[in-house]
Amino acid sequence: MTKIKGKCVLITGGASGIGRIMGRLALEKGARQLIIWDINEEGIKNTIEEFRSKGNVKGYKVDISDCEAVQECYKRTHWECGKIDILINNAGIVTSNNTFDKLQVNEIERTMNINATAPMVIALQALPDMIARDSGHICNIASAAGMLSNPKMSVYAASKWAMIGWSDSVRIELHQAKSNVHITTIAPYFINTGMFDGVKSRIFPILKPEPTAKKIIKAIEKNRNFKGIPFGYHFIRFCQALLPTSIFDYIFGEVVGIFHAMDHFTGRKK
Repeated sequence: MTKIKGKCVLITGGASGIGRIMGRLALEKGARQLIIWDINEEGIKNTIEEFRSKGNVKGYKVDISDCEAVQECYKRTHWECGKIDILINNAGIVTSNNTFDKLQVNEIERTMNINATAPMVIALQALPDMIARDSGHICNIASAAGMLSNPKMSVYAASKWAMIGWSDSVRIELHQAKSNVHITTIAPYFINTGMFDGVKSRIFPILKPEPTAKKIIKAIEKNRNFKGIPFGYHFIRFCQALLPTSIFDYIFGEVVGIFHAMDHFTGRKK
């Protein structure tokens, strides 16, 4: 079990959406220190003000797509707040619902940098110290899109497939080393936070932020290796292994409607 009480928790993308909710939950569970990393300075200020009565909160503005900025911000965070006990790599972006042939190179670079490279670089700052202390937990928020390819979100899916593969590989490395540092990989369906505004889902419900955040925190506390949300998504790869591609695509893509989920995507308004 991973106890949150008395721990220092760092959450990227912690000024909005489920990042903000998870921060609140961590404080309510007795976290010694909540650290928010976000690109939105106003959001950081508002979150700190709202959570001030619940415990110690500190925020840092950082563009996690900039590897040098990440390293510098982590040094400052560690100096001012002490060791990080729990890292939640939550920040992510989706740029559009264009098909791949219509994407710009900068969209590909930014999506991969934020969704795949940044979590690795951030974890690389925290993990050596956790290993040295033989204590710590890293939770990586991937996506169900990392298990089921979806049209009109090709690069987003690529970034989340990358995140799941990397995260689980590190988990195995730590297990082989008999380390008490834990890795949890989370793969949620679309969450109603504004990031995926306009998405339509026929059968699987769009996830509500509060219960989803609670499930993630619970997965961390229970040292879960991997958690798909909703639970049914755990069976996707099983179905892919059993069914011919054409039948799988028809059932999940057309009947369930997943291949059309992004047709009316608008995204969060800036």
